[in-house]
Amino acid sequence: MTVQTSVRTGPDYDALRAEIRGIVEETIKPSAEQIDREGIFPRENLNVLAKSGWNGVLIPERWGGRGLDHVAFAIAAEEIAKGCASTSLVYVMHVGAVQTIVLYGNDDQKERWLTPVSGGKIGTYSTSEKASGGHWWFNFSEAARDGENYLLNAEKSFTTSAGQADFYVFQTRSPGAQTPTDVSFFIVDGKLPGITPGVWESLGVRGNHSGPIKYENVRVHAREKLGKEGQGREILESGVSPVYLIGLGSTWLGVAQAALEAATNHVKNTIHRDFNKRLADYQVIRQQLAEAKVLIESLKPWQRSLAEQLDALQAQGRPQVELLLPLVEFKIHAAEVANKAAQAALDVTGGYGYKKGTIERIFRDARAGIAMGPSNNIAREWIGKSLVGLPLELWYEGGD
Repeated sequence: MTVQTSVRTGPDYDALRAEIRGIVEETIKPSAEQIDREGIFPRENLNVLAKSGWNGVLIPERWGGRGLDHVAFAIAAEEIAKGCASTSLVYVMHVGAVQTIVLYGNDDQKERWLTPVSGGKIGTYSTSEKASGGHWWFNFSEAARDGENYLLNAEKSFTTSAGQADFYVFQTRSPGAQTPTDVSFFIVDGKLPGITPGVWESLGVRGNHSGPIKYENVRVHAREKLGKEGQGREILESGVSPVYLIGLGSTWLGVAQAALEAATNHVKNTIHRDFNKRLADYQVIRQQLAEAKVLIESLKPWQRSLAEQLDALQAQGRPQVELLLPLVEFKIHAAEVANKAAQAALDVTGGYGYKKGTIERIFRDARAGIAMGPSNNIAREWIGKSLVGLPLELWYEGGD
């Protein structure tokens, strides 16, 4: 579907891109190798982004944010990913978590959780559970009542910024839930007792700390319930998925561009002295680079269009879940373009690219895009079912 957008005066996106690119070149890109090598959480990068207001890109100015739009957010995720995929993924999950509070939080929650973002506080989602695998929206854990408050018990399988986030936007079944769709969200202070993060050891994106995390009798005050009890499905579909998917696709677009840039620089500057030819002088090399470039360019107008449509839906008060499948398609394509560009970079740079370093790191980072929820296999099934008129059955358990 296409949402009608009106012509309006908005942000200077070229200036915003130049601004975030400057931060990436000065701070984020130089730290990428160390973050990968040592598995460091990119806290310093996030602090720099906070100081410049980018961590509050979608937060209204009233709550200390920049009050920008999804186009600006997509640009930021893309540019950050060019320098460091780990930082971009942490950033995307953070922006998504705070945007969920923007959309569904009350004024008290916004004051307490959004205002400190400008000072460096980081949020994230905590949703997926091992029992449901890649179906990250489906929970088996269930909140329990503790007087007027709640007790949370869950083993979450992949939580970006696990053990590092200042707060988690946590998803679970409501107390006494009768169906899988009876889901509630809570804002969980990362310092509460009973939260135990696991170890993150991975092939790529080694700095995003997307490891397991256990919640054992975590006592959460009723005022931290996000939205109404049982409103979780709506929050998930219209508050979590859209911003997450546009950010995720933008991250892999940035990774693809980083791969192409690194490969192009290498082949232009590497000379075979026996024939006195640059690698760039070989047609087979140029064609691989050109193929990656064409694929990358196919993503850019799509990214912009989807971001503008998300803004239009929000402005019209319409549910952003209307764009779910187009966003999923964008995520699939972006992840696969990143992998193809990284593969091409590895091929054209030969043994140099295979050595530990920028291209080898990008190759490993890009692979994560295929698996990140919804994985490309699951996402294709959604699209295929939609094409032939079958229900998605995302919440299927005996027929819901």
